Amino acid sequence: MAKKKQRRGGGAAAGAGGTPATVALAEAGTAFTVHSYEHDPAAASYGAEAAEALGVEPARVFKTLLAEVDGALTVAVVPVSGSLDLKALASARGGKRAAMAEPAAAERATGYVRGGISPLGQRRRLPTVLDASAAEHTTICVSAGRRGLEVELAPADLTALTGATVAPIARSPH
Repeated sequence: MAKKKQRRGGGAAAGAGGTPATVALAEAGTAFTVHSYEHDPAAASYGAEAAEALGVEPARVFKTLLAEVDGALTVAVVPVSGSLDLKALASARGGKRAAMAEPAAAERATGYVRGGISPLGQRRRLPTVLDASAAEHTTICVSAGRRGLEVELAPADLTALTGATVAPIARSPH
């Protein structure tokens, strides 16, 4: 069963239980809602698990992936209902080639563990690309910085806080 907490800025998110992502949102004064659920370590897909546990359509739950575009780490945020189009990501970043980053490199660069990587509050700010489908929704959910914790916010707020480029980088399931 999912739990829900509405927040708008302030110090509450920065206190006990806060993650770097929720702290960043609170410090920016951004409206957001935190959703928590019991994470199943046996889940095949962290994103699909989040969508199901929260009762949210998978097109509104976005996963945070790290790739290397021409050797530089890049954050890609795409719906859990699809997959990352590496060629489209490279193009969106003005690069030639993209490949998925090694999980250990992703964890080192972001400060988060796989399955809990948030596009917000990362150890160092990396170039970020948000899939254009996010604009179809009033709010989307992304990881709040740990498995079993999602944050819901407006796509425009995510774009502003991460400095993201918005581009069509997701492939729909066939």
